[in-house]
Amino acid sequence: MTSPKLSRRTFVKTAVSGLPLACIAPGVFVNTARAADKPRSSNERLKIGSIGMRYQGSVIADKAQGYGDIVAIADVDREIAEKARKQFGGKATIFEDYREMLEKADIDVVTIGAPDHWHTKMLIDACQAGKDVYCEKPLTLTVDEGKILNKVVKQTKAVVQVGTWQRSDHRFRQAVEMVHDGRIGNLKKVTVTLSKNKTSGSFKPEPVPSVLNWDLWQGQTPDVPYIKERCHYTFRWWYEYSGGQMTDWGAHHIDIAQWGAGMQDSGPVDIEGTAKFPNVKNGYNVALDYHLKARYANGVLLEVNDSGRTGVMFEGDQGRIFVNRGTIAGKPVEDLAKKPLSRESFKVYSHDNLSRPPRMGKLDAIVNHMGNFFDCIESRETPISSVSNQHRSVSLCHIGNISQRLGRKLTWDPEQELFVGDAEANTWLKREQRAGYEIKDT
Repeated sequence: MTSPKLSRRTFVKTAVSGLPLACIAPGVFVNTARAADKPRSSNERLKIGSIGMRYQGSVIADKAQGYGDIVAIADVDREIAEKARKQFGGKATIFEDYREMLEKADIDVVTIGAPDHWHTKMLIDACQAGKDVYCEKPLTLTVDEGKILNKVVKQTKAVVQVGTWQRSDHRFRQAVEMVHDGRIGNLKKVTVTLSKNKTSGSFKPEPVPSVLNWDLWQGQTPDVPYIKERCHYTFRWWYEYSGGQMTDWGAHHIDIAQWGAGMQDSGPVDIEGTAKFPNVKNGYNVALDYHLKARYANGVLLEVNDSGRTGVMFEGDQGRIFVNRGTIAGKPVEDLAKKPLSRESFKVYSHDNLSRPPRMGKLDAIVNHMGNFFDCIESRETPISSVSNQHRSVSLCHIGNISQRLGRKLTWDPEQELFVGDAEANTWLKREQRAGYEIKDT
């Protein structure tokens, strides 16, 4: 059932009534009804629960509050939670465990800014609790998590926007549209340049801060002594919790590469990664140097480097376009002066809201990315960064890391989402999960 459509202005000022929640067991929720299926009242605003409130989590909550009120905050670090409550008006209820928030708080929408290893489980739990969700990238920690997540989103009919905001940045969108419009002829190659991973020495375990629930922060990952560099932002330099730059900036740039190549719903057929790895006890363990080559069934080649000017280069038989967070360049771009490509003619995504001005740069682009999410909550359309296409993008990042860590070329079946003829490589598509934090197939 889809609610009657409202004008954007009316929608921004209104919200749905509170969503009743049926809880059948701790952490297990029944999807009773979606927020947009409930009658709207002109006196109510959407109620938002925000999970994970360190920097990026607070950024997306800030953009979301243009459409509703932050009424609940969940964070395993009490100090961060208190700071966030103050930032968002001082009235939000604080929860240490997000599962308690989903059970007890009267909310319609959830934003997730927690560390990478928590994204999938939090997203699944929120969808099954009947919420629509904006979740930060990378979407998953493993390929198999994405397979499960896709099923859940289809079953619950949740509207989910993934935080790959470059899709809502006009420069990146224009580059992709130009490639699809034939402005560089037939696409032959895409080169993605990322930054190098961070390196470290050996860190010493410390007492767990009194404000932090370290066991809950670790979630599905192995229980290890607390080291502050494992936590908060620097978690991404440990394979236990993330995938280094490959799943950080790679989740952005590789997504743009696949989108431009028309492969956002598929993947490569072979992949070859090389890398060097540190051997430091209790230190960062992501690749020191890394390189990746992948080939698609349509003949397009993708190359990922860790040195050079960061960005995405599309090369065709009639020209090339380079795009990053500061520029879009190339002869085809210069030719737009005499042969424009209007936003009205954009075709790689069908639910654009052209009343929103084109925006560029992280904070501005997130404005439109969040706006697209709330547009889709109203219309029940699929957001521009869907679970489906973001699962495919981050899967390429994951299998790239697997190839690097195994040190060999791998053949990939994008239909079955399995490695061909390599049982060992297929064991890397999932990970062991600690009891109580498992992500179970539906």
